[in-house]
Amino acid sequence: MNEPSAIALHKEAFHILEKTSRTFFIPISYLTDGLKEAVASAYLCMRAIDEIEDHPELPADVKYKLLTTTSTLLKEEKLDEEKLMSAYQAYHAHLPEVTLRLADWLKMCPSGLKKRITDATSVMALGMAEWVNKDWQIQTEEDLDDYTYYVAGLVGVMLSDIWEWHDETKTDRKLAIAFGRGLQSVNILRNRAEDKDRGVSFFPNDWEEEDMFAYARRNLALGDTYIESLNPGSVMHFCQIPLALAHGTLDGLMQGKEKISRAEVKEIVNQVVGE
Repeated sequence: MNEPSAIALHKEAFHILEKTSRTFFIPISYLTDGLKEAVASAYLCMRAIDEIEDHPELPADVKYKLLTTTSTLLKEEKLDEEKLMSAYQAYHAHLPEVTLRLADWLKMCPSGLKKRITDATSVMALGMAEWVNKDWQIQTEEDLDDYTYYVAGLVGVMLSDIWEWHDETKTDRKLAIAFGRGLQSVNILRNRAEDKDRGVSFFPNDWEEEDMFAYARRNLALGDTYIESLNPGSVMHFCQIPLALAHGTLDGLMQGKEKISRAEVKEIVNQVVGE
C-alpha cells in the first residue's frame, strides 16, 4: 500500500483530529501554518496511546503490553514501523485509526521536534502502562498528581517544547504541567459517573466532589499564570481556548449541567479570539 502524500496526510490528520477531540481541534485551527502541523502531530501521537489506556474492551494485561511495547519502540533512534504494526496486529479490529496510524503522525512532525515528541510520547506510554498495572487505584493526592502528570501534564511540557522550538519562547514547565492537570481534572469531574460505571475512580480516598473542584481550580489558576508568559497571538489563543472552556465547564458542573452547549463553546471561543 502506497504511503499518503504530505497533502493527503495533512488532510487525513485534521479529519481524525476533529473526530477525536473537538476541544483541541478548535484551538489548533487558529495556529499559524507550520505550528499547526507540529501541534497536530504531537497531539495525535499522544491521543494514539491514550486510546489504548482508555479502551473499554481490551484487558489490562493487553493494554500494559501494548503501551510498554510502544514506549520501547519510540525510544529507538528510528521508529520500526513493522515492529509497531506487528505489536498491534492481533488487536487491529479493536484499536481506532488514530492509534493504528501513530507512525503517520510522526511523519508530520518537523524534524527538529521529532525526538522531543517521540521521547514525551514514550514517557507518557510507560506512565500510562504503570497506572493500568495499578488498576488506576488512586489513594492520595500524590497519586492523583502522578497520574495527571502522565496523562496530561506531559502534554503541557510537550507544548512548551513546541513554543520554544517555534520562536524561542521560554515557559515555566511546572506551570505547563499544572495547565495540563487543570484540564484533566475537569475531565475527571465531567466523566465521574461514566468512570464509576466501569469501576474506576480517580478521586483520592475520602475526597468529595468539592475536593476535586478545589484541585481543578488550583491547577487552572496556575494555567492562567502559564498563559501570561506567552506572546500575544495564535499560541496564546491556542492555550486560552481550552483553558476558558475548562473554566466554563467547571462553572457548568457546579450548576448541575453535564456539559456546556455548542452555543456556549462558540461564545467562549469568540471571546478569546476577539470575533
